[in-house]
Amino acid sequence: MSNDLILEISNLRKAFGPIQALRDVRFDLRKGEIHAIAGENGAGKSTLMNIIDGILRPDSGEIRFDGKPVEIASPAIAQRLGIGFVHQEIALCPDISVAENIFMATTNVSRAPLMNYARLAQKAGDVLARLGHIDPTALVQSLSISQQQLVEIAKALTLDCRVLILDEPTAALTEKEAQILFDIMRKLVKQGISIIYISHRMVEIFDHCDRVSVFRDGQYIATHNVAETTPTEIVHAMVGRVIDKLYPEKQGEDEKTDRVILSVRNLTEQRRFTGISFDLKQGEILGIGGLIGAGRSEIVKGICKLEGQVTGEIVLNGRILATSDYQQSIQEGLVYLSEDRKGDGLFLEMSIAENISALSLRQVSSSIGILNDGLETGLAERLGAMLNLKCGHVGEPVSNLSGGNQQKVAIAKLLSVNPKVIFLDEPTRGVDVGAKSEIHRILRDLVRKGVGIVMISSELPELIGVCDRVLVVREGRISGELAGQDMTEENIMYLASVLDRQLEAVE
Repeated sequence: MSNDLILEISNLRKAFGPIQALRDVRFDLRKGEIHAIAGENGAGKSTLMNIIDGILRPDSGEIRFDGKPVEIASPAIAQRLGIGFVHQEIALCPDISVAENIFMATTNVSRAPLMNYARLAQKAGDVLARLGHIDPTALVQSLSISQQQLVEIAKALTLDCRVLILDEPTAALTEKEAQILFDIMRKLVKQGISIIYISHRMVEIFDHCDRVSVFRDGQYIATHNVAETTPTEIVHAMVGRVIDKLYPEKQGEDEKTDRVILSVRNLTEQRRFTGISFDLKQGEILGIGGLIGAGRSEIVKGICKLEGQVTGEIVLNGRILATSDYQQSIQEGLVYLSEDRKGDGLFLEMSIAENISALSLRQVSSSIGILNDGLETGLAERLGAMLNLKCGHVGEPVSNLSGGNQQKVAIAKLLSVNPKVIFLDEPTRGVDVGAKSEIHRILRDLVRKGVGIVMISSELPELIGVCDRVLVVREGRISGELAGQDMTEENIMYLASVLDRQLEAVE
C-alpha cells in the first residue's frame, strides 16, 4: 500500500432542500489500498459516492484526483478520470451477452456501422480473465448474481479504472462467492487499483480492508487503520452511542412451553424441497439456516402458498389449514416478509401510510369500501410508534426513508393484519448495525406478545444471536436442528454443506 493519494476530498457540502446530507466532509484514498466506509443508513455514504461518480454535484468543497483539482460533473467525466462504481443494485441488460454489456458504453460512441461480435467477445474475455471464468457470449440472464457482479466490475475495468467503488458487494453472495470476490479485490489492488468498499459487515471490513472511515449524520467522524482499531470502536463511532447488546435476551427457561403454534408435516414441492417437518413453539424465534439455493425461501413461500404446488400438512393452533393461495394464508394469520424489500416488499413511491395499510384495506375503509384517510393515517402512526419508525410524516414516500426504516414499514404492513406467524426472509439485509439491533428487539417483543416468528438469515452470527433454535436446510431437506450451546457457526456450516454420504459415515 502506497502513501500517495489518488483521491482527496475536503470541506464537501451537499443539501437537498432543508436537509443537509453532507456537512464539511473530508476523505482520502491512497493508491493501492482498500478503504472501507462505514456508517448507518442515512449517514451520507451514498451521497458522497454519487458525488465522486458524478451523479450528484456538491454545493461546495474541493475534490482532487491524482493531485489535481477536478470537477466531476457527470458519470462520463468520472469514467474518463478512471472512476468505476459497482452499485449494490446490479444494472445489466439481461437479454444481451456479457460482452455486449461490458462494452456498452464504448459501443454507444462508436461510429462503426456493424458490430464485430467475435472481436467484442475476445476483448471481453481478456478482461474477464482477470476476474474469473465467465463465457463472454453467454446471456446475462443465465448468470448467477455473483457472476453478474463480476461483469459489473469488468465493465469498470474496461474504462481504465484507477478507483473502484464497491457498494455492499457481498449482500447477495454466498460465503464461497464472497471469498472469490475478496481474492479478486486483492489482485486488483496489486495491479494498482484503489478500492472504496462500503459494507455494514464488520467482519468483512476487518478481514479485507486497510483503513476504515466512519460517517454519521452527514459528517465525517474518523479514519482508522484497521489493524489499530476494533469493531466495537467502529460501531460506537457509527451510532454515536455504545450498543451494549447487539442481540436481545433470548427466551428464558421460565418462558419455555410445549405449546405448538405451527406444525408442518411432510411438506413437499416437486424437486425443490421434500419431507419438511418441524414445530414452532410459543415464545421462541425459530431460525432457518443453510446455503443460498438450499431451499430455505422456497420452503417458507410454500407454507404461505406464495408459489409452487405444495403437498403436506400445515396445522396452526391445532387446526389443519386448507389454504390455496397467499390471500387465504393472510386471512388465516400466516404472513411473509420478502428478502427483496424494494422489489417485493414495498411500493417505494407510495406513502408510508399507503404501504402499511396495503394488506388491511378493509380496516381503513368504510362499509361501502371507500378508503378513510384518517383511519389509514391512524393505523400507520400507531404501528410506526410501536416500531419506533423515524420519519417526518406517514404521508411521505417510503423512498425517502433509510433502509432500516423501510424495513420497519414492511414489518408494520404485516402487523396490520394481526398475524399469528410471521416468516421473515433476510430481515436485516442491507440494514446498518443500529437498525439491526432495533429490528432484533422488535422481533423478540413480538414473540413475547404471542406472535410466532420464523427467520431466515445468511448471517450466522445473527442466527445464533437472535434465534432460540435453528433448523439447517441442505438440498431441499432439513439436515439438522441446533439449540443452546450446539448453535455454533461450525455446526451450522457442517450441516449446511456436508454431503449425505459424509453424514452417514459420521453416524
